[in-house]
Amino acid sequence: MKIAIGNDHAGTDYKKAIVAYLENLGHTISNYGTNTDDSVDYPDFAHLVAKAVNEEKVDLGILLCGTGNGVAITANKYPKVRAGLAWTKEIAKIIKEHNNANIIVIPARFTAEIQVLEMTEMYLNTEFEGGRHQRRIDKISC
Repeated sequence: MKIAIGNDHAGTDYKKAIVAYLENLGHTISNYGTNTDDSVDYPDFAHLVAKAVNEEKVDLGILLCGTGNGVAITANKYPKVRAGLAWTKEIAKIIKEHNNANIIVIPARFTAEIQVLEMTEMYLNTEFEGGRHQRRIDKISC
């Protein structure tokens, strides 16, 4: 699977752990995030991941910033993007099952590394349920 990942300075360490985990599983990763803890602007990285997902250059995306809200707001500006904010593995499952989120957003300052890896695993291993959820997704776009 092709996965784009992006992060600001708050998500650098978790991004590195996620990339190592995903590469170990054989996924192809496009790293659009910063690799340092130096302060950067989260929209710069969110746009790159969202554009890759929107243009179907990758299958899924992962975004990290301090609260997750900034990158989620940015990514959800793209018409084909459904970026869902998750802070537990149960929420990671539901954003995929019910919302068919094609980007998982992780709040780096409010999660631990083990949670981040569990959320990533749950998100990747969950299928969209379709049915009534598809009807609802069809009503999202303006």
